[in-house]
This record gives sequence, C-alpha cells and structure tokens, in this order.
Amino acid sequence: MKIQREPVILRMIERFGESMISLAITVGEVVILFFDMLSRFPRLIRHPGLLLTQMEVIGLRSIPLVIFASMFTGAVSATQAGYQMEGYAPPSLVGAVVGKAVILELGPVLTALVVAGRVSTSIAAELGTMKVTEQIDALETMAIDPVWYLAAPRFFAGFLMMPILVIVGSFVAILGGYVVSNLMLDVSAPTFFNGVKMLFSSYDVLINQVKAVIFGGVVALSGVYFGYRTTGGAEGVGRSTIQAVVTALVLILIFDYLIATLML
Repeated sequence: MKIQREPVILRMIERFGESMISLAITVGEVVILFFDMLSRFPRLIRHPGLLLTQMEVIGLRSIPLVIFASMFTGAVSATQAGYQMEGYAPPSLVGAVVGKAVILELGPVLTALVVAGRVSTSIAAELGTMKVTEQIDALETMAIDPVWYLAAPRFFAGFLMMPILVIVGSFVAILGGYVVSNLMLDVSAPTFFNGVKMLFSSYDVLINQVKAVIFGGVVALSGVYFGYRTTGGAEGVGRSTIQAVVTALVLILIFDYLIATLML
C-alpha cells in the first residue's frame, strides 16, 4: 500500500499561513497590552514611586554604558570622516559631518541598540522569572493589578528616559569626535565646532527626539511583552530574553528607516 505524501508546496503554504496567524495574534496581544498600560497611566501618576524607581533603573543606570559607547561612536565617526575627506575637503567639514551624522542617525540608533541590550533583556528576565514562579498570579490573588504594578512603570520609564539618554549619547559622541579630530587630525576646537554649527538644524533635533521616544517605547514594550508571555521554567525565561532583545533590535532598525523616510 502506497503512502501518499503531502506535496512540498502545500506544506510550505501551511507553514506560511501558520506564521501569519501567529504574527497576527502577537500583534494583537501587543496592542492590547499597550492600551492596557496607557489606561493605567493616570493611576501611575498619582503613585509615582514605582515610575521613579524604574526611571532610575532603566535610565540613570544606563548612562555609564551610553557614555562609553557614544564616546567611541564619535571617535570612529571623526576618524572615518577625516580619512574619507583627506585631500578632498577642508578640515572644518569634519565637525559638520560628525555633528550631522550623530544627531540624525548615530546618536539615537546606537544609543537605543545599546540600551536595548541592557534594558529589554533585564525586563524580560525579571518579569519572566516572576511569571514562571507564579509571583504575578500571587499579585492578582492579593488584588494588585500586575499591569499597573509591573508593566506600566517599566514601559513609561523607558518611554521617558530614552530621550534623555539619546541627548547624553549625542553630546558625548560629538565630544568624542572632537577629541579624535583634535589629537589625530589637528583640527582646532573653533574649527570643529564651527563645522558642527554649519549644518546644524533644529529640525534635526526634532528627528533625534522623535526617534528616541519611539525607540524607548519599543525597547520597554518588547521586554514587557515577552516577559509576560514566558512559559516553561528557566528555559522559557532564557527564550523570552532572547526574543525580547532580538525583537527590539529589529524594530529599532525598521522604525529608524520609516522615520527617516517620512521626516527627511
């Protein structure tokens, strides 16, 4: 008796359909969670202790990492700009190129990527551990809303602190670019910063902060969502942590492209 095998093309279609259904379910769950957290914001403002704690954890404790990464980002930008323009453009343009690149692109994107590696994983691991050890269920048993107590403070802390981190990162990156330009390319401070002012635009700062706000929401929401849907014990916590950071990194790059397309 011959066994009829399912055609390969049919299996591919089924897997694609299952993937699309899973994606639609995930998007729906994320949207519901997002609006659930928004609805808790007035209550969170009336009890700001939870929010302030998370602002310290997510924002202030990320500053050393952001400063370290941004300093070398600016240094690399200046080195590359000097190398590319050597013999073709005056040294004053090094500051212009570094300032424009940092404010529009490198500052918000690289800061968000660095913070995502720290914050998304931390949130997902913390909430995931609480989920698999039934601590979230215990909060519900004690009539404590876990979305208000756990999710909303982390989301809004990321949403509020990322613009500040991006400002710090952009400033430090430009400063790092100046240090390298001065030491390696012999560009004086007036020449470098006059170049920065040459192409500076307040609209660029607006784009910088729009990106920061959206990236902050993406980083925090990824950690919260995957932490909440953790199953399977310690293995599940590790899986959720990886999913959170990978999703955050991919979405940062996608939104960066979309914002650049719409606003530039």
